[in-house]
Amino acid sequence: MFANKGFLIVLFLMFGGFTFAQKATLRGNIKYDDNTIAEGIYLILKGNGVQKDAATNSRGNYAFKEIPYGDYVLEVHSIDAKTQIIEVALYTEEVVKNSTLESSDHHELNEVMLHGKSQKTEIETEGFAVNVVDTKEAGLRNIQTNELLNTTVGVKIRQNGGLGSEVQYSLNGLSGSAVRIFIDGIPISVYGSSFSLNSIPPSMIKRIEVYKGVVPGYLADDALGGAINVVLHKGAKSNLNASVSYGSFNTLQASVNGLYRFKKSGFTVKGSLFHNYSDNDYEVSGRSVVVTGIGGVQTPVTAKRFNDAYRSTGGVVEVGFTDVKWADQFLAGFTGSDDYKEIQHGAFMTITPYKGRFMESDAKLANLTYQKENLFTEGFDVNIHGLYGKRNRMVNDTVAWAYNWLGERAIDFKGDEYKYSWGSQQEGGPTLSKIDRNVASIRTGISYEINNNHKILFNHVYSGIDREDSDELKSVLENTFVGTRDLQKNILSFTYELNAFNERLRTSLFGKYYQQKTIYIDPAIETDSNGNQVIVDDEISSNNTDNGYGFALSYAIQPTVTLLVSAEKAVRLPNETEVFGNDGDNVVANPSIQPERSNNLNFGFKFGTFRIKKHDFTIATNFFTRNIKDRIGLPIENSLNVNDETILYVNQGSGTSKGIDAQINYTYNNNLTFNFNASRFNLKVENRGLEIDVPNTPFFTMNGGGRYTIKNLLQNNSQLNLFYNVYFTEDFSYLPPQGENTVGDEFFRVPEQLVQDFGLSYTFPNNNFVMSFDIKNIFDKPVYDNLSVQKPGRAFYLKLNYFINNF
Repeated sequence: MFANKGFLIVLFLMFGGFTFAQKATLRGNIKYDDNTIAEGIYLILKGNGVQKDAATNSRGNYAFKEIPYGDYVLEVHSIDAKTQIIEVALYTEEVVKNSTLESSDHHELNEVMLHGKSQKTEIETEGFAVNVVDTKEAGLRNIQTNELLNTTVGVKIRQNGGLGSEVQYSLNGLSGSAVRIFIDGIPISVYGSSFSLNSIPPSMIKRIEVYKGVVPGYLADDALGGAINVVLHKGAKSNLNASVSYGSFNTLQASVNGLYRFKKSGFTVKGSLFHNYSDNDYEVSGRSVVVTGIGGVQTPVTAKRFNDAYRSTGGVVEVGFTDVKWADQFLAGFTGSDDYKEIQHGAFMTITPYKGRFMESDAKLANLTYQKENLFTEGFDVNIHGLYGKRNRMVNDTVAWAYNWLGERAIDFKGDEYKYSWGSQQEGGPTLSKIDRNVASIRTGISYEINNNHKILFNHVYSGIDREDSDELKSVLENTFVGTRDLQKNILSFTYELNAFNERLRTSLFGKYYQQKTIYIDPAIETDSNGNQVIVDDEISSNNTDNGYGFALSYAIQPTVTLLVSAEKAVRLPNETEVFGNDGDNVVANPSIQPERSNNLNFGFKFGTFRIKKHDFTIATNFFTRNIKDRIGLPIENSLNVNDETILYVNQGSGTSKGIDAQINYTYNNNLTFNFNASRFNLKVENRGLEIDVPNTPFFTMNGGGRYTIKNLLQNNSQLNLFYNVYFTEDFSYLPPQGENTVGDEFFRVPEQLVQDFGLSYTFPNNNFVMSFDIKNIFDKPVYDNLSVQKPGRAFYLKLNYFINNF
């Protein structure tokens, strides 16, 4: 009997212990009250002697596994929303608890140590060499998007002058078209020159992703050196933002953007307008800024640019539905833009600047967007964006008189005013050349998240340009012989993503297929077999196909130490300008130019965030190599001719780029921040059998910045932010190395540059009006970029920003 009782007690303890040892999984989804995904949200689960933390992933999902049965409290923390406390009862194998966060513009977390990843950290620890630029503060200041990018490690903005001048983006030394620019994954080149990054109000931008060397598969394009993806706000919350700034060189920039959504139907109207203008009449000096007098005597002068004004106006309007059952976004829209740019000189600053030469361009584009997460089934997402329309550009050059840098008519050796024998500012004769383009682009993205550990993605981008050139100053017969230019490009990518070991290991494997067809047709007169003259088409065509592949890997060695490795065999197809030329940019056609290829490798670490009382800091490093074949650039052997008015892109040959990036970010007590970064590399190319440094490239740059916040200044609930930025660029030469003989080399050197900016912004108590003041280039230092073209000196800007129900 006793034995039986003992047996029963043992059974009770075994099964009772099993019951008490049962474990549950708590999972769910977090979103904001505007129905946007709450990514990187920090969660704490407490109770029964258990405390665990987690963070939401890119879909806003979270999970706590192996939690003993019992009653718990779930804390949901976000910098952008009010903290939530949720009671949770775990007595089944799986419990789902979803939550919607109430947005809060100013919410401080007290005594909470955040170990979860923010969206910025989440992206920067995916394995790619990527930096995420936050634009929240920039939207309130008089900072252009390009200036913001210029503070990012490894990024150098190369601009030929002031507002509206040509811009190139250099990532680890690779620049020009090797770096692709995207707006929400759509190549910005489709929109044309009248719609640029600086045309997008920073208040519309959620973040900017800068990928260096290795580009993820979802950005399906031929980005050899990297990519810059501008991610716009996609929230469906009604809002309005308006800003206007005015400053030096008669520079005016204004923008307004807003969205209104009918809650019941989901019908949404959104739009934005922008207007930019500048005289660009800043002072310039240097070896080419001279006045030639009688006898050919050249007198150096400091002069104001006088034929460099710029104006751009445009807008976007979209209507459709957001956050409805059948679509997260279904929007049809129209983008229109127009710009006017006076042209002061050719590729270089020459002793006889232009006066009267200018160009105009416009774009009229219709677009359609469809996005839906969890279409048909959980984890299946679709994203389609189509665009079709027209882009036109016209170059006007009909003034024959020569001018000097004082804006006066130039005189010859005898002192007489003279005209150019060819009848225009640029050699080649007077012109009203026009380029008409029909453009189309379709981007399709499909992804399926099999589970929390496996995901597959397929992306395809098609872009086509049907271009026709003409010149109104030519006769009907001559225009009959003006050719047509067609370019069509298809790029496909397939990606597999793996998330393992409790998200410590994250990998992305991808393959890409490239195809580009170009047709270059010029009519010509030939004599047939009967001796008659007939018009025939002289056609040059090419059909290039290639493939690429790569991977990105990150491994969290410790919660605050992450290893990042990425590599890619990348391909870059020649763009329209490099193949067909462009009169407005002084570029000559080269229909025989070939694609360039590169094997890219990144290896780095991310340390932090480390928190010591009120001190927070992070450190990141990245070592990189780029082995390039058939690099596209300017002919090196012609770099001596610095008076060239036109340029030609060619395949320079093989090249290599090796270097290191490093950055540190520091925050004290949440009101003092400091950041510093440096980039050092060498970029060499084979030239006539010798490996030389690529000219016109700075190899060492450093950037630093700080912000200090003062609260309740003059008024309660107000905030004053003080900003300081410094930019250093090592001296470089736009002349190829000439061996040991360096006599006269200083003539071609761009001097070392140290530029400092200061700014402040004041937020009024109602938190919807901000006034900012900025001083650019405080000490008025000479600043140069491409081909020694001087940029603006010291400048002052005032900006007013007003918003209602901001993002």
